[in-house]
Formats: sequence, structure tokens, C-alpha cells
Amino acid sequence: MSAPVLLLQRLPHGADLPLPHYASADAAGLDLVAAVPGDAPLVLAPGAFAAVPTGLAMALPRGFEGQVRPRSGLALKFGVTVLNAPGTVDADYRGEVKVILVNHGPAPFIVERGMRIAQMVVAPVAQIMLEESGDLGQTARGVGGFGSTGLSGA
Repeated sequence: MSAPVLLLQRLPHGADLPLPHYASADAAGLDLVAAVPGDAPLVLAPGAFAAVPTGLAMALPRGFEGQVRPRSGLALKFGVTVLNAPGTVDADYRGEVKVILVNHGPAPFIVERGMRIAQMVVAPVAQIMLEESGDLGQTARGVGGFGSTGLSGA
């Protein structure tokens, strides 16, 4: 079975940046880099957020989505993450992919040109048919909501 093809377009402000790539042979996500101006890095103050350009537009195959996820190293070391994680890039979107970063850390965070800021996992999606029903059937959990299954892992 051949891999689905993701068509990419480098935008003028991202022309010199590397294309997304898998950092290791078994990586699930493609690294996305920041296409901020080289002479004007983006400074995220503690608590601030911004849509960071990637300099890329893409055409995902029909039936797939791009899930924009945080990089664990940025989250652990600096408290910087993707605000709407996972962000979704729909198959019919053709604009620039941007990453909404938020700084939950205690210090300003500098986003520099070419910095790896997020990863994108390309995953299949299913569109379902909706059917309204007065009876959803019974389950062991029932209507138990937040925390209803407890905290213990046993």
C-alpha cells in the first residue's frame, strides 16, 4: 500500500525554510517550523499567545486531517504549547498553516525563524451520518460525567 500524498506549497516568506519532515524513522508527526522574520523574532510574554506562521500551505488528501500538536520539549522546558491542541487542518483548507502558541511559562519565550514549534500528525477521519434518537441504549457508565470513573488506575 502506498502512502497518501500531501501536496505542499512554500509561501514567499517561507521559501528558504526546510519542508516538514519526520525527525526519526518512527516519528508520528512532521515537524513544523516558524516562518517569522529573521530580523524580528516573535517574543511571547508569559500568558501571551500568537498565531505563528509556518510559510506553508497544503492540500491534504480527502479523508485526512492534519493534527497540529505541541512539541513535548517546548512544553517541558519552557511551558510553551499549542493553545488549541490539537489544532485541525482540514483537507479542503488551502491557506497558510499557522500554529497558535501560548506561553504558560514564567519567562518570555523567543520564537526564532526556523525553530521547530509544533508537529503535525496526518490522520484519517470519518464523516458520519447523524440520526436523532430518543433512546441511546444503556451502558455501565450511563450518564456519569467528569470524574465518574474515579482516579485509581487499578
